[in-house]
Amino acid sequence: MSAVPSHWQLHTAARCIRKGGVVAYPTEAVFGLGCDPANPLAVAKLLALKNRPWQKGLILLATNLRQLEPWLQTLSDNCLQQLDKSWPGPSTWLLPASSSCPDWLTGTHDTLAVRISAHPLVRRLCDILDGPITSTSANSSGQRPARSVLEVRLRFGTRIDFVLPGALGGRKQPTGIRDLASGKLIRG
Repeated sequence: MSAVPSHWQLHTAARCIRKGGVVAYPTEAVFGLGCDPANPLAVAKLLALKNRPWQKGLILLATNLRQLEPWLQTLSDNCLQQLDKSWPGPSTWLLPASSSCPDWLTGTHDTLAVRISAHPLVRRLCDILDGPITSTSANSSGQRPARSVLEVRLRFGTRIDFVLPGALGGRKQPTGIRDLASGKLIRG
């Protein structure tokens, strides 16, 4: 597969997500696993692939804040200004989840982890879908994340519905996660 996905590959990944599939795709540091966050069966499949407990919650990636608004409480101007300083970019924030945000996304928390990605393939995929995708590293819980299409295939074989090829964003470590309310770094 080529390092730069074709138009067909991007649209195939989007079709898989719309149909309830799980797709692997490059992010800032590692390959991620994504699906439609509104589809509980797709999220259950993703969690089973990773052997990840639902209680931990998931990250949503998007192109812009508008795509995340249905999942979040209304944010103050001060919060929006703080987010604007770090987005788009490799900063994941814990924000107050809306009352309608399902627990398969938040886990046991009242916050939702979200990121406006600067990675061009993530942005193109979210634009095609006109909405966010879930994001969690492409690995079984506790194992080293995949950093290539080959590593994704070795870890998951045909259990992944589609692998979107492409270059990683150049970061050595997965993005940090910070709580917006407290400023506390949750994952460095």
